Amino acid sequence: MSEMTNKAKNTVLNEMTLEFDAVSDNESFARVAVAAFVSSLNPTLEEIADIKTAVSEAVTNSIIHGYENIYGYGKYRNTRPDFQTFHPGKVQIHCMIQGDILHIEIADQGKGIEDVEKAMEPLFTTKPELERSGMGFAFMEAFMDELEVTSRPGEGTRVRMLKKLGTIPWIEDED
Repeated sequence: MSEMTNKAKNTVLNEMTLEFDAVSDNESFARVAVAAFVSSLNPTLEEIADIKTAVSEAVTNSIIHGYENIYGYGKYRNTRPDFQTFHPGKVQIHCMIQGDILHIEIADQGKGIEDVEKAMEPLFTTKPELERSGMGFAFMEAFMDELEVTSRPGEGTRVRMLKKLGTIPWIEDED
């Protein structure tokens, strides 16, 4: 690969940052916003579905685990307290397109995770009463090419994900 091609792959082509209230209604907004952002790379439907699922899981984790905002989930749906007395916290999303790679960072300043390794185990959940499956990090890891989770109790959590686009074949080989 030439030096010029290598530099082009490392050049940031586009970038966006969003911040929104940590309420369940904003989860769908976040996934659609990221999908729209990456559309300039002409991703496949499968790539879009993977990205939307990973974003959905990360944002949902921020809302219900980071801020313990359970309103809108499971048996707590529609039991939200008066909005004037309720501050949901904020979720930040930063996306960057670098060559054919989508970088996504989703962060909160919530309660953080004491044991990230344990939290990333499939089927582990701290909210079984909300009928959570404990598969959020497993889905993120399966649908994205790279996943990194950093967290500090009392300071919040940051989820970094990478997705290389254009790696899924257009037509399946028939054997």
